[in-house]
Amino acid sequence: MKNKILLAIISAVFLSSCSKDFLNLTPPTSLSSASFFKDRTQFMQAMNAAYVPLRDVAIIGVYEDEMRSDNTFFTIYQANRGFEPHREAYSQFTNNAQSSATPNSPGNRWGSDYAGISRVNTILNQLTNSDFLSQGAKDTLMGEAMFLRAFYYFDLVTHYGGVPLHLEQIQNAEESFKPRNTVDEIYTQIKTDLATAIPLLPTVTSFPQTGRASKGAAKMLLAYVYMTQPVRDYPKAEQELKDITNMNYSLLNDYEDVFDPANKNHSESIFDVQYMSDLVSGQQSQFAWQFMPKATNPQLIMGFDGGRMNIFSGWNVPTDEMVESYEANDERLPASVAVVEGTISGVEDFTITEMKSPVGYTPTPGTSFRYMVKKYFHPPYAVSFNTPDNFPVFRYSGALLLLAECLAEQGREPEALPYLNKVRDRAGLDDLGVATKENIANEMRHELAFENHRWLDLIRTGKAIETITAKGTRLKAIYGWILPAAFTVTPEKLVYPIPAREIQINKTLVQNTGY
Repeated sequence: MKNKILLAIISAVFLSSCSKDFLNLTPPTSLSSASFFKDRTQFMQAMNAAYVPLRDVAIIGVYEDEMRSDNTFFTIYQANRGFEPHREAYSQFTNNAQSSATPNSPGNRWGSDYAGISRVNTILNQLTNSDFLSQGAKDTLMGEAMFLRAFYYFDLVTHYGGVPLHLEQIQNAEESFKPRNTVDEIYTQIKTDLATAIPLLPTVTSFPQTGRASKGAAKMLLAYVYMTQPVRDYPKAEQELKDITNMNYSLLNDYEDVFDPANKNHSESIFDVQYMSDLVSGQQSQFAWQFMPKATNPQLIMGFDGGRMNIFSGWNVPTDEMVESYEANDERLPASVAVVEGTISGVEDFTITEMKSPVGYTPTPGTSFRYMVKKYFHPPYAVSFNTPDNFPVFRYSGALLLLAECLAEQGREPEALPYLNKVRDRAGLDDLGVATKENIANEMRHELAFENHRWLDLIRTGKAIETITAKGTRLKAIYGWILPAAFTVTPEKLVYPIPAREIQINKTLVQNTGY
């Protein structure tokens, strides 16, 4: 992990240094933390680089969080699967320690989180040694760095359990190899980092926001920590969430507007992973292309021909059960899900004929259809797999529902009801007369659908094993190709295996039970 921060800034430094005497420049690969960090601009470049792994975590989460849950599955394409069985394994609970290191796997969540941690630790170390930054600049950088480190460690502990705790810039290879810390030790460090970050981070006062970490984002993360750690602390979580309700966030009037890329970083956004589609910077997202059906004619709905039956499409497909679970008149359904209708030729070649709303949908005779996540679909596109959509991490509606859950867990359901109904009102639904743990969880499922929350929500509420076992039973009845061993959900499978490569290079690591 030594100097991983430089990978994200070398290109920018090299391009800004081009001139007629470029042959005399020191090769960019010789940059190190000792020769960088010379002014505030360089510190900000380094901080920007520390945000970059969030993009990897977001797309990996589609496979390891959303598809792992009962919300979505995938469309198999037997004619050309390539390495896709490794992507398919995560949602069927057949993944193993080799899965994340295999080409075309969803990605290395472990490596992405630690890349972010390494970059943050380098910044923190350099801040200590800096004598030219103002105290205000140092505080801003410190607050963002501590938030990001807490975020990456929370992602690690919730997906792998205890992990090695790195809190200093790594100076040599030997410092990279540490044994696993306990789950409690990781949570303690996350809370320590957030306690440092929160006083230093700004409260958002105007919109659109910058997209950087804020006090509200740190408080939201801390509330999740209190409600997820082995010994829950609901009173402390309640305080953090009530603080958020007294900030400047608000629900947008129209649910669909929440996800419009022309309306980024609005008053409902507490923290988003930032993307842009300028065809130059390489900072684009690609969710719409991954979630659209594998089709012979993607240009019909995308505005651009992205390739016939692209194997990188057809993922994160809403399940029949998920679509049918929406209440009548729930305005979130047509904003979240689309029906793509078409015909099938050959074995599995799907040709799109029309896109429709799922509300009251009846298949046209002689056609087939695919469900598609619509939240991140805003065509026409000029280039395939190049979209501007941000990915939501924390939203104000999620804070209201988490507060309702927190109050219900303390036996204070009447106090939870206004927060629950506020979210339902925006969705066009009638108020409920009582708040229960069950209807709060159901509301959270539909409000935050396809935003990578559902899997951890199921674990936090103790419903993961029974819910996913039932999903497996339903899907096996539909798809004859699902193996009998799939969807064997045990307590050990509530965390992922440490990637095999990490076990091979760090002999002090012990693999998670069951892998």
